[in-house]
Amino acid sequence: MKKVEAIIRPEKLREVIDALRAIEVTGFTVTQAQGRGQQKNTTGVYRGKSYTVNLHHKIKLEIVVSDHKVDETVKTIIATAQTGEMGDGKIFVLPLLEMYNIRTGKADETIDELKQSDM
Repeated sequence: MKKVEAIIRPEKLREVIDALRAIEVTGFTVTQAQGRGQQKNTTGVYRGKSYTVNLHHKIKLEIVVSDHKVDETVKTIIATAQTGEMGDGKIFVLPLLEMYNIRTGKADETIDELKQSDM
């Protein structure tokens, strides 16, 4: 199993979720994030005073998939979230050593397979 972490633009979230569902990746966590990369600072005005935005709003997706689904998942995120401009984000793929189901307390190795009781 692998954990795929993707930092994407907020406006691309809905498209990415729909594309992930289309490839049957349905479980993920979404977190609002702020970050800094190569994207340039922007300037804003609030009550007549200008300010510089150093951190940009992003969305962090955390997805756990079986090894055989990693490439498809990464390619789907790239194809959907990419605009070609700085600030599109990053994808990280990490090995996942163990995973446990809180409800049952047992090790869970069936992240992609639906059990008969789940249908």
